[in-house]
Amino acid sequence: MSKFTIQKCTFEHLKEYGRIYAAAFSGEPWKDPWKAENAEIHVKEWLESKHFYGLEYSADDKVIGFILGTAVLFAEGRTFMMQALAVDPEYQRQGIAKKLVTQCLADVKAMGMINSYLITANNDILPKFYSQFGFKPDEKICMLGLKF
Repeated sequence: MSKFTIQKCTFEHLKEYGRIYAAAFSGEPWKDPWKAENAEIHVKEWLESKHFYGLEYSADDKVIGFILGTAVLFAEGRTFMMQALAVDPEYQRQGIAKKLVTQCLADVKAMGMINSYLITANNDILPKFYSQFGFKPDEKICMLGLKF
């Protein structure tokens, strides 16, 4: 029988986070060509943020998923900006992402965050996934991009 735990992210598991991030975001629906070493740097930058918060999900002491973000102060109060949610593709579709999001949102609400935002792919899968937690298009915020 496997032992599952959810605990705070640590620098100790940075290599695992990089590997998981690269594997998860290289596949569907993102198809981003991540290399593990670049994903590790990407995640490390978030971990180093002063107002970072993140959780990892482990099975039998092996990290298989994580969620992380940062708290940002806006005029109306502190907001949690969810930056990444990744589960090792071998363990996807087992409810791990749902457990991570549920625990993370409960934690940041208990910390006094007034809301949470995230940016995700505009496809059929991800907006539907996040809507189960109450995420919906915001009336005030619009994501825009500029490519150089």
